[in-house]
Amino acid sequence: VFGFVHFLPLGPLCGGLIWDSQTHSSSPYSSREVDRMVSMPIGGLSYVQGCTKKHLNSKTVGQCLETTAQRVPEREALVVLHEDVRLTFAQLKEEVSVNPAYQAKELEYVLKKVGCKALVFPKQFKTQQYYNILKQICPDVENAQPGALKSQRLPDLTTVISVDAPLPGTLLLDEVVAAGSTRQHLDQLQYNQQFLSCHDPINIQFTSGTTGSPKGATLSHYNIVNNSNILGERLKLHEKTPEQLRMILPNPLYHCLGSVAGTMMCLMYGATLILASPIFNGKKALEAISRERGSFLYGTPTMFVDILNQPDFSSYDISTMCGGVIAGSPAPPELIRAIINKINMKDLVVAYGTTENSPVTFAHFPEDTVEQKAESVGRIMPHTEARIMNMEAGTLAKLNTPGELCIRGYCVMLGYWGEPQKTEEAVDQDKWYWTGDVATMNEQGFCKIVGRSKDMIIRGGENIYPAELEDFFHTHPKVQEVQVVGVKDDRMGEEICACIRLKDGEETTVEEIKAFCKGKISHFKIPRYIVFVTNYPLTISGKIQKFKLREQMERHLNL
Repeated sequence: VFGFVHFLPLGPLCGGLIWDSQTHSSSPYSSREVDRMVSMPIGGLSYVQGCTKKHLNSKTVGQCLETTAQRVPEREALVVLHEDVRLTFAQLKEEVSVNPAYQAKELEYVLKKVGCKALVFPKQFKTQQYYNILKQICPDVENAQPGALKSQRLPDLTTVISVDAPLPGTLLLDEVVAAGSTRQHLDQLQYNQQFLSCHDPINIQFTSGTTGSPKGATLSHYNIVNNSNILGERLKLHEKTPEQLRMILPNPLYHCLGSVAGTMMCLMYGATLILASPIFNGKKALEAISRERGSFLYGTPTMFVDILNQPDFSSYDISTMCGGVIAGSPAPPELIRAIINKINMKDLVVAYGTTENSPVTFAHFPEDTVEQKAESVGRIMPHTEARIMNMEAGTLAKLNTPGELCIRGYCVMLGYWGEPQKTEEAVDQDKWYWTGDVATMNEQGFCKIVGRSKDMIIRGGENIYPAELEDFFHTHPKVQEVQVVGVKDDRMGEEICACIRLKDGEETTVEEIKAFCKGKISHFKIPRYIVFVTNYPLTISGKIQKFKLREQMERHLNL
């Protein structure tokens, strides 16, 4: 089903009036440049359509690298501090060109995957002994011919590749890479490239699993090339000098924010991608900014909280910082203000999206006000439609009224890999992707994410959105971070539980927190349960898993 997803064409520019983000006023269509313009909703309903003046890009990922390497061959493309790697775009292109065999195997694995056909791993990372873990579930590996594993328990797994050490039954990564450097392989690669289409799948991107089991969103060249290109335009990267195009990226590269909005965008705009550590480390991120003269910083809200709260934060030189992207989960207004003011990120952009949308569908303009950035996730991206649906009536929601956010356009995934039924559940017959996020839209087209529909708390018939309460609790001077979940209750159906992480050195009580709420929020929104915590269950990409937090709280409260 997801091999043939076609979208209804958008109009020639935008629907309704156009909002000028520099003058902050509306105007009818004009022939002047519309890079800084977005459409606004009309008729009092929560529907908006992004501008389409500029054509979408039909290049493949490989063609984009070729173009950038020709344009800025000597500019630094990749800096990996923990591996002492520095590559220019010309060198990066050469590295990719001479190592086709491993890439071909990886691509074949992605395209033909039903079960897991191949594994690539280091012998050990921190305390995890990966080879020993594999032996526990697949003892056949020790006596297998490398590349020809046969296991009854894992019948699809045939190839195991060790990154850094020769191990029984495995191929060594260096040997696999070397096998692809022959002229025969290079000629075969060049021959195959001419048959690639921008609509072919390039990436199976697994969702983060914040609300359940991850699913494999299949993205095409067209999806990720255009999403990264459009986000770069929103960030005004085409106006930056080479010195201002130095991106610090702490996010995992297997996550859509890291792989598309970070890595692919750097490739498209000739920006330098700087990786500070193998996994996120707030101190290492600050060191990278100071040492590498970083100008842009990416991160989830949790990452930015950790960076801001490094004990020696003030000792780092952040004078070159000018902007960045925060995304991945709702960010409280107080955090947005702190990032802009304390990390010198005046051009910070709040971005919203989902893996299934490649990922970014809403984002601010750098020149939007602090208040706009603190209270919303920005406005619709070009070549994208968005609507908010009244979940009970099944009709378009009125402005400033919560409903489920739906997205349509070039950015919607090809589908969930190997799961046509789940694809049909997520993408309807009119090609709208239903995000599962509850949102509101105002008169200027700014979108605010209220929460996940699955996270919405229904207490005695009242709908309560956790994000609203989380924003409120962040105004408490002693609160570092807070997550609000619903826990089961025999009488009310659900009760509110606020899981609060205090700032270092601070102390408070449940009674003090509840007293802080009185007179400021509706009485039925005051949490019945206040639990002080030191951390939250996270996905590997740094997102908070609310379903696990809810389970933890119900066990903790003996519910």
